[in-house]
Amino acid sequence: MASETAGSTPPENLTPQQRDMPQVNRITTDDIRASLKAGFSDFLARPVLSGFFGLFYAVFGILLVWALIWLGQIWMIIPAIVGFPLVAPFAAAGLYEMSRRLQQGESFGWAEILSVMANQRKRELGWMAFVTLFIFWVWIYQVRLWLAIILQNASFSDFDGFLNTVFFTPQGWIFLAVGTCVGAFLSAVLFSVTVVAMPLLLDRETNFISAMLTSLRVVSESPAVMLSWAAIISVTILLSLVPAFLGLIFTLPILGHTTWHLYQRAVAPAEG
Repeated sequence: MASETAGSTPPENLTPQQRDMPQVNRITTDDIRASLKAGFSDFLARPVLSGFFGLFYAVFGILLVWALIWLGQIWMIIPAIVGFPLVAPFAAAGLYEMSRRLQQGESFGWAEILSVMANQRKRELGWMAFVTLFIFWVWIYQVRLWLAIILQNASFSDFDGFLNTVFFTPQGWIFLAVGTCVGAFLSAVLFSVTVVAMPLLLDRETNFISAMLTSLRVVSESPAVMLSWAAIISVTILLSLVPAFLGLIFTLPILGHTTWHLYQRAVAPAEG
């Protein structure tokens, strides 16, 4: 493992709660490469079950776009597609459990994985889902706000008209620039608080606040490497949306399995 333990000896003046916080490691690009290799191996080990989670995510995206068209909310299609990757970490919870069991050599089937996911509603992972969905809601709300402020005089009754307004008018360029900046900020915040928080909550009995703080510490220890990982996730998922969301059947499981292995490298094992 290329990672190095950061702060392995806690200061004496820490409170008991601070002492219970997991130790984090500095990670390198070698850790990302090794995690990607392990994630791909996990996918190949159980491709049907892994692909099921990708298929579920893809079908949800298709239904979301169809519902927006049916409701006449054409303007929401682009922000919904762009913000769609924000909920990917929660959608990958079953993949984390699969990787955990494969790593420990445990046998499992559909019932075991789905039951573990269902039981998460009784644990802290449900609160992380709330955080994820709340930031997604903020993203949609701010798009609507800037749409009203910047494109208030524009009119579009169909998707083609909306694309023409956004991409081929000065007001649309301003809207894209502002939306990109705000979206990048929200994505960075969500990535920082969830990148290892989701698998940590699945793996250990801890609260979601501690999990988010641990995730922030991982990012602060290796900001350049974690930024690279965030870019890999974003570009891969967005490209996977192009073929009618179907690319997610393969890419989401691989990224989910990889995230588990990266978490294992970024967070030191619990004592005992």
